[in-house]
Formats: sequence, C-alpha cells, structure tokens
Amino acid sequence: MALEDAKQQVDQAITRPDLKGLSFENAFGGVSSFMRRRYTKDLTGVDVAITGIPFDQAVTNRPGTRLGPRAIREASSLQVFDPPYGWHGYSPLEALAITDYGDMAFDYAHTPGFPDLVKAHIAAILEAGAAAITLGGDHSITLPILRAHADRYGPLALVQVDAHTDTWPDDDPARIDHGTFCYTAVREGLIDVARSVHVGIRTVVEDNLGIEIIDARQVHERGPAAAAARVKAVVGDAPVYLSFDIDGIDPAFAPGTGTPVWGGLSSGQAAIFLRDLAGIDLVGGDVVEVSPPFDTGGITAVAAAHVAMELLCLWGWPRR
Repeated sequence: MALEDAKQQVDQAITRPDLKGLSFENAFGGVSSFMRRRYTKDLTGVDVAITGIPFDQAVTNRPGTRLGPRAIREASSLQVFDPPYGWHGYSPLEALAITDYGDMAFDYAHTPGFPDLVKAHIAAILEAGAAAITLGGDHSITLPILRAHADRYGPLALVQVDAHTDTWPDDDPARIDHGTFCYTAVREGLIDVARSVHVGIRTVVEDNLGIEIIDARQVHERGPAAAAARVKAVVGDAPVYLSFDIDGIDPAFAPGTGTPVWGGLSSGQAAIFLRDLAGIDLVGGDVVEVSPPFDTGGITAVAAAHVAMELLCLWGWPRR
C-alpha cells in the first residue's frame, strides 16, 4: 500500500481523476463504488462499465437481492490495493479503463416493463463501445441482458455457475421468473446450446434443452481445473456470456442468497474454475442473487465482489 496516498485519497468514487489505477483509500471509509472506480455516465474511452440492477421481484423464496449491488460495491473496497492474486501479475484495474455506471433506474411498482428497460440499459453500454459487467439483483435480469448481447454478437455461449439450471418450462411471455430465464433464452435463440454449459448444478431438471451439465459432484470429484478445461473445450472461440449465481457456491461459503442448496462449490473451487477459464472470449457477465439480509458477516458479498473481479480479468486477459 502507498501510505502517502492512503493519507490523502478519499471518495474516489467521485474524485478520482482517471479511470485506471489501484486505489489506496481506506477500505472502511468514503463513498462506495465498485472497486473505487469513478461514477459516471460518460462512457467515452471506457473499456468496461460496471452497473447494478437492484431487482428481486422474481424470486421463488427469500427476497433481498435488490440490496445486492450496494453490498457488492462495499465489499469490493477490500480488493483495490493490489493486482488480483492468481493472474500472473495482470492487473485489470491498472490495464483497463473501468467505470461504475451506477444502478439502473426503474419503477419498482411497474414490473411488466422491467425487462425492456434492462435490455435498453445494457444495450446503451454496448453501443457506446464498452463491455457490461452487471451486479444483481435476482437471476431474472440475465434474460434481457442476454437479449442485448445477442443483438450485438449473435447467439452466445452461456457459461452458468448455479445450483439450478433455470430451464424450468415457462411459455408465458408475461411472466418474470428467476428460475426460467434460461428456458426462455433457449427458446428465443439467444444462446447456442451446443456451446453452453451449466456448472455446479445440484437440483433435478428433467430436460436441460441440450445444454451440458457439469454438476457439483463432478467438480468435487474431478476438480475445478478439469471443469474449466471442459468448459473451454465446449465454448471454443464463441463469444461467451458468463452468469454466476452466487448460490453456485455452497451456503457454507455464501449463505446470503434466496435459494441455498447444500453440496455446492467452495469459494476456493470457484476461484480456480474462473481463473482457469482464462482465454475464453468473454463479452459480458453478471453476478446475481446476493441477498444481504441473510449474509452472515458479509461473506457472500465478499465472494460476489471477487467473482466480479474475475470477470474483469477474464474479459481483459485476451485483450491485454
């Protein structure tokens, strides 16, 4: 840590003069932004925009993920002093122009129009030439995010880390449900099922629509490195969208989520898996389902902030 900088830096979310560099502001003080990046809606010259979508009205069990983006931002202040471990010195905070684009505005009492707002919000970031990394929110937000990305890149390879496949049948276009987004994405042709993989699954699904499953037991028995190698073989050189539901991690490591399921990945396994995906053509990603009211000691938000940092690394690695 640069102690002289620590004595002077404060509120870098609004005062930092540039979009690159580590930060030495006290982790416990100041205005919270993701990784102490500057809040701005100006995407000129921006590589990656971090945005929050604080929506949780599509959950099947415990609510609270509307508070997820705020908690993830606060937890991320612990990671800004050094390059991320395990990336051979690669430092996305120094190499990439990253901004915190803030949260999406919406009328919480008018849910029918919500998906179109999400799609337009993400599309605006992509049209400005930046990539979008999204902090959720429940997993229903991923469907309109995929729509925006598919409009730009065509059908995507989806890598989804989750306890659930979210492919439960749902043919009612008026419904918004965090357990059916992937079913709808397949039906709409947003993802290439032959290039997509579900990782960490540990709930029953009768028909996964052709998407390969690497369940949690396989990760435990064969290891996260083997899981990552298989995912890389499946996605190949296709544009990849990575959606990380925090309940993919076992509730012992991430209790703050709405539908916890035992037997999941450890945080250590998740870290190895994500780092070993280096080289994929990641075009966007999200981390969702962090519910702070159920988050003992804030450890789920810490895990989610690390996942988001790994997404930055994965996006930047082939572009370094």
